[in-house]
Amino acid sequence: MFNSLSEKLESAFKHLKGQARINELNVANTLKDIRKALLDADVNFKIAKEFTDNIKEKAIGEKVINAISPGQLMTKIVQDELTSLMGSQAASLDLTKNPSIILIAGLQGSGKTTFSGKLATYLKAQKKSPLLVAADIYRPAAMDQLTVLAEQIGVDIFVERENKDAVSIAQNAIQYAKANNKNIIIIDTAGRLAVDEIMMNEVANIKAAVQPQEILFVVDAMTGQDAVNTAKAFNERLDFTGVVLTKLDGDTRGGAALSIKYTVNKPIKFMSSGEKMDTLDIFYPDRMAQRILGMGDITSLVEKAQAQYNEAEAKKLEKKIRKNQFDFEDFLSQIQQIKKMGNLKDLMGMIPGMGKSLKDVDINDNSFKGVEAIIQSMTIIERRNPDLLSPSRKQRIAKGSGKDIGEINAFIKQFDQMKQMMKQMNNMPMGKMPGLRR
Repeated sequence: MFNSLSEKLESAFKHLKGQARINELNVANTLKDIRKALLDADVNFKIAKEFTDNIKEKAIGEKVINAISPGQLMTKIVQDELTSLMGSQAASLDLTKNPSIILIAGLQGSGKTTFSGKLATYLKAQKKSPLLVAADIYRPAAMDQLTVLAEQIGVDIFVERENKDAVSIAQNAIQYAKANNKNIIIIDTAGRLAVDEIMMNEVANIKAAVQPQEILFVVDAMTGQDAVNTAKAFNERLDFTGVVLTKLDGDTRGGAALSIKYTVNKPIKFMSSGEKMDTLDIFYPDRMAQRILGMGDITSLVEKAQAQYNEAEAKKLEKKIRKNQFDFEDFLSQIQQIKKMGNLKDLMGMIPGMGKSLKDVDINDNSFKGVEAIIQSMTIIERRNPDLLSPSRKQRIAKGSGKDIGEINAFIKQFDQMKQMMKQMNNMPMGKMPGLRR
């Protein structure tokens, strides 16, 4: 995500290396490279110029305080400007009415239907009772897709396949929601390949008929400046309440994320990546600025971990580790917890300094498949008693997992080393463990 932009911004700061103070002379090349990086990311020229002008105004004459280099100071100034450009603060949904109505709009292919499913998943986890509404009357496949997603995540869906009036479908869905105690209504509307009058009139008519508390414009983050122009057209007709950036796991240059708030003055509320229903995140401008500048995003990483954290299971696991009883079943459980947190490469990119080193590394959700296949080829008794793995058992496991015996032995060796390390860490006094104090 934003790898190219991150690299170019990092390169721009090198002009200040070894300088004692930021001044007009040494900042000129830095600002030139920053502006070029933004333009390459498909940010509008006017926005890029205003952005660098603001940086120049704040940077010129700044004294470099102890232990902070000019490059570090400039990075902080750019971080603050990026945060401001993307909206400064995270924006929440207005869910004060019962039922609260959320209208989803955007072009075809932007990810509206998938986002609708993800939003329902997100709200269900918050103990809400969402209803998905299939209001795309032109594409039967859209209704089918939303129906499949609703079944997958376990939420109700309202579909009237014979009704060719989207406004009527939305109105009927509200009555259904009230009768069935649904407190959130998510209306997935039709999209087009480009902005057209028929599309705009229809979604505007739905808005007028149901008076939604939220109108979310869904945009493909890979489309750059085109996405911003489309957002402007939609906002002029709908006056939407927020933006959703999708496909952030693709080749995202960053233009949409950096330009859209400035252009329409509406907050980016969510960002989404991948097809999994649990890959929806609140958009935090300050955290995104940190990630763009290669600082990672530890806060989001911790929040994702906490979302999967089970205190009772954690205490049980801690006891097993202390007694050196950590087994293959425990290891498999931990792998599955990590996978629930989201895309593995994206998670590792949240660790400060890791983004650049992961640039050319192929890490995906299949990375654990080999290990999972090995463990799942064991019997329950073998998983719980690693010492039982005799040569004949290893041969059977190798056949079951599609691995050769050398790979089985290498995995078991690595597992034993990991267990030994866990044992040593648990035997270490807390005050002597790195980063911990009594």
